[in-house]
Amino acid sequence: MTLTLPRWKGLPPAPRLGPLPITSALIALLVLAPASQLHRFPRSNAEGLERVVGMATLVQSFQSGDARPVPLLWQERLGAESATLLWTRQRGTWWQFWGREGSAHLVVPARLFGPQASAPLPGRAVRVDDLVVIAPDPLSFQTLQQELRRTARTPRGLEQRCVNLLRSSQAVVWTKLALAQISGDLAPLLQRFQQGCLTVSAEADGLSWQGEASAKPDSVATSPSLPPVPSPSREPLPPDLLLEVAGARLDLLLDALLSNAVIRQPLMDRYGLDQAALERLQNTPFLLRLRPQPKGPFQASLELQLAVGQERSGWTRWLSALGQALERQGLSDQLSPSRPENAAGNSAAATAGRAKLASSLWLRDDGTPLGGWRWVVPTAGGAPELLFVLGAGLPGAERFAPARPPAGGGLSLRARPESLAALGLLPPDLPAVVRRSTQLEILSAPAAASKPGASPGGDAGLSWLWGSLRLAAPKAPAAATTKPAQAPSAAPVSQSGSEKTSGRETTSGR
Repeated sequence: MTLTLPRWKGLPPAPRLGPLPITSALIALLVLAPASQLHRFPRSNAEGLERVVGMATLVQSFQSGDARPVPLLWQERLGAESATLLWTRQRGTWWQFWGREGSAHLVVPARLFGPQASAPLPGRAVRVDDLVVIAPDPLSFQTLQQELRRTARTPRGLEQRCVNLLRSSQAVVWTKLALAQISGDLAPLLQRFQQGCLTVSAEADGLSWQGEASAKPDSVATSPSLPPVPSPSREPLPPDLLLEVAGARLDLLLDALLSNAVIRQPLMDRYGLDQAALERLQNTPFLLRLRPQPKGPFQASLELQLAVGQERSGWTRWLSALGQALERQGLSDQLSPSRPENAAGNSAAATAGRAKLASSLWLRDDGTPLGGWRWVVPTAGGAPELLFVLGAGLPGAERFAPARPPAGGGLSLRARPESLAALGLLPPDLPAVVRRSTQLEILSAPAAASKPGASPGGDAGLSWLWGSLRLAAPKAPAAATTKPAQAPSAAPVSQSGSEKTSGRETTSGR
């Protein structure tokens, strides 16, 4: 059946409108004028970014905006007048990167200098596809030209994902060389994150980030699905702690050291470790803390708490071998049952109890406590856990927070970088914003295995990363007073701005 509409009668036919030249011309102008401008000034797709990332050790991307002032790097590389003019034209993303020589290069869209490919460029600048790179000095410019003449390789896997992040958001991309430079002596503890990238977000009181990293440079592994963002700690790190690291296995932190035979074998010989004890140590969940020491020869003490489980016989055998190794090195155990002051009045039951859950405190010849170990009970109950202390005496408390691994089976870190920097315990090349932060939190989780039965993170050792840092609120200016100005301090300040260090030791120095 077909539905037929009735034909309305009595209505005049619809009038035919004649051409409206003014309206037609206006519409054409509104459509064609922007199109012609897009042809003259096409939006940069940052195609040259792949070549830039291939020769950089560290790359950062930034978002421009009308309310933001001209960046200092623009003024340094372009001059104040040119930087101000070009900044008014800048829309979207711009970049800076560091090469192997360690100086920052400015990277901007080539369209800022005009639509023609032959448009003049400032000194020490070179076109890289649809980008322009401005080098900081003649030597860096020469190195840049040499790098660009080499055959560029197409990024794959993690590197390609990092390039895409640099195109679309405010991000940072690093390589193994950059990580070693920034982290300094801590680099061996960060080998699971040799190469990676993060998106960075500014917040009212700090920064937050999210991304991925790989234990192997040039990882070509595909990206697994992103897990739910873990919940950050609700409480800041208290003043009596400088650093706290928790992990599902100790080898997540120490694998780079323990897998190196040159380092591993002397450690095993010096501290009574056999292969079984080493493997047991590597696979144990842990909680590591760094505490400030206001008095004594050490600026900070280190605590390592191990969730050894119900089976403790293997651990007690190793502790016995460790004690013998320390005695051979000339140290004495203040809590040893063989010492006269400890042996007097000990019952057989007490001696058996100490043998089962023995404690040791080791001293130097001058009586300075170097550290030791004891068994502690988690606050929530359960099997006793083994606590090692380095750089201080044994704590008096018997109940401790458990060495609970973070969700996802990775690592969690909380720190107070400002306090660590004040003690000289941070690498000097860490970014200034990190060194000034009052609280820092980093979470990692192994990326899901791509194949059934594969190890977490796959063959490339991929990890997801989340983190945040908090900055102290700016202090209000002090009220003016009528006191006379004081004479400047007579203490000299070096040209580098570094403060004079005290004669106290750090636990890492011994």
